[in-house]
Amino acid sequence: MPDPTPPQRQRVAAYALIRRGDDELLLTRLAPQVAFKGWTLPGGGVDHGEHPREALRREVLEESGLHAEPGRILDVYSHHYTGPRPDGLVEDYHAIGLVFEATLLPQSYGVEPRVLDVGGSTDLARWTSFDNARALSLTGSARLALTWLETGGHP
Repeated sequence: MPDPTPPQRQRVAAYALIRRGDDELLLTRLAPQVAFKGWTLPGGGVDHGEHPREALRREVLEESGLHAEPGRILDVYSHHYTGPRPDGLVEDYHAIGLVFEATLLPQSYGVEPRVLDVGGSTDLARWTSFDNARALSLTGSARLALTWLETGGHP
């Protein structure tokens, strides 16, 4: 008899809260093939054996073409879900997202964001005002970061 317990999967990711001026943040739009539709912070999965800060540098560059340096961890996003994936397989899924404060490095000053990893999970990167971000469909980590900004770091 097959085991009725769905397989467990855990994903650790690193996300960057990068600001420009007093009222803009960098957001990336998830590509059509991604199950969630909407906007997120630049970042993504930490590969096995990879340091989360290195993952953040790599992911920000892939998703926005910008070079960033992670600073302190602002908060941790956690989401637990048991149900079907887009391919129909039922799984027990736990997402953990480390939300870092990050700053652009000098080689990215004045550079407009553009996706380098074409065909990946991101299809657009752009600077967005806090007001405009509130009206977008945001992932949990992006909502957490926006709340952090609006409350002065008090979630």
